[in-house]
Amino acid sequence: MKRSIWLWIIAFILTLLTAVYQRMTGPTYPISGKITIDGKVISYSLDRSHGGNEDHLIKIKTDDPNIFGLLLWKRYKTNDEWKTDSLVYNNGTLTGLLPHQPPAGKLMYKITLVKNENTSLLNEGNPVVIRFKGDVPAFIIIPHVILMFLAMLLSTRTGLEFFNNKPNYKKLLYWTLGILLLGGMIFGPIMQKYAFGEYWTGFPYGIDLTDNKTLLAVIGWLIALVALKKSAKPRFLILFASIFMFIIYMIPHSVLGSELDYNEMDRQQNKIEQGVE
Repeated sequence: MKRSIWLWIIAFILTLLTAVYQRMTGPTYPISGKITIDGKVISYSLDRSHGGNEDHLIKIKTDDPNIFGLLLWKRYKTNDEWKTDSLVYNNGTLTGLLPHQPPAGKLMYKITLVKNENTSLLNEGNPVVIRFKGDVPAFIIIPHVILMFLAMLLSTRTGLEFFNNKPNYKKLLYWTLGILLLGGMIFGPIMQKYAFGEYWTGFPYGIDLTDNKTLLAVIGWLIALVALKKSAKPRFLILFASIFMFIIYMIPHSVLGSELDYNEMDRQQNKIEQGVE
């Protein structure tokens, strides 16, 4: 009993570390930093994800009305010219708006702060890419997040059962696969539909890495389930399924996620306009 408790504690710690790592290394995690302009240190956080139907609000706290800000933006992976807007100072904060985009649309943006003759480029002048998505209801997001965390926890704990004196895999494996299917293959596609208008953009329809990671994890645990039923010594395949899921979940969330092709969208729009004419 004591060893089982320790294995649960280890599994929880590993799962928590994985979740934090995945969150902080993903392409939707905000880019933060500090700059110094005219002797004043300014902290900033630049978002890389926006949910909802509104324009994206950018806020840079300066507490200095003499600092002027410029916002440059363009559509991602297009030959569009950069558009320039001035940031507005109000109550110690410079604000600007990025225009709302269709689901999976992305914008590149850069921010420059100027005071007197001193100019500072946020993020060292490198453009930030922000992806827009639809508004996902909390009653979809919350269960999905909780279930995927539990799936990772159960997967890790099932793998650690390898180190028990008398391993008992059956309940752990069934719970792992069941929670993974519910969170990843049911709530996951529903969340994807709300956010990007498609239930599934992984194999064989696309290269969405989040969908493909979930699919691979499910396949791994289905193999482990077959091994549990058919093999006299299933423990190594079960351990492999646990390690395999741990590895693929170390890949940052939303890598190779849904992305709107603006060039194709423009071509389709041109066809429609030419047809009308």
